[in-house]
Amino acid sequence: MTSSQKGTPPKRNKGFDATHDAIIEAAVRFISEKGVEALSMAAISRAVGINRTTLYYHFDDRDALIAAVKLWSSEQLSKGFDPQVPQQDRIDYISRFVLENAELIKLWFEDFVSPGDIRDRYPQWDALVGGTATKIKDQDGEPIDAEVYCTILLTAAFIAPRVYHLSVRPDLSLEAVTEKFRKEQQRVLRQDALYRV
Repeated sequence: MTSSQKGTPPKRNKGFDATHDAIIEAAVRFISEKGVEALSMAAISRAVGINRTTLYYHFDDRDALIAAVKLWSSEQLSKGFDPQVPQQDRIDYISRFVLENAELIKLWFEDFVSPGDIRDRYPQWDALVGGTATKIKDQDGEPIDAEVYCTILLTAAFIAPRVYHLSVRPDLSLEAVTEKFRKEQQRVLRQDALYRV
């Protein structure tokens, strides 16, 4: 009986993970520079320096590659919510990522607003909502709707810096926009007792 008949995946060669990561990194760069519409399997195989057979060994089709890029983007954004990292650094990280990766954010955001379980796109959702629910009460001491509050926070963090930079203050540097968003987000979080100096 072969390993595939037993239900175990076939063994990968030693370079599989490195090639897989290189493909995703090339797709990220390609989408960032040219947009998702321009992404093709042929362009990625050339960029990575592999033949298309190898590329299709890693990804069944263009949609599977795009799904991997979306997952990569989600993982990058999730780093901005690591409680082990100081809050200022987390806020700055998210704002910078959003500002520097406009095409990826558009791609990721399409998934974020699509039907389906948010936990599939943002695995930290339950922890974020649970932690928020225990820390915030409205002015009358009533519990807030933590899911709505967290949806507002995430939407503001993932969209607002880009809108501000493109439409409100295009004259500002990315660093200046990041600093403005850090200060304002900390003010809001302080007001809601989610941030202590």
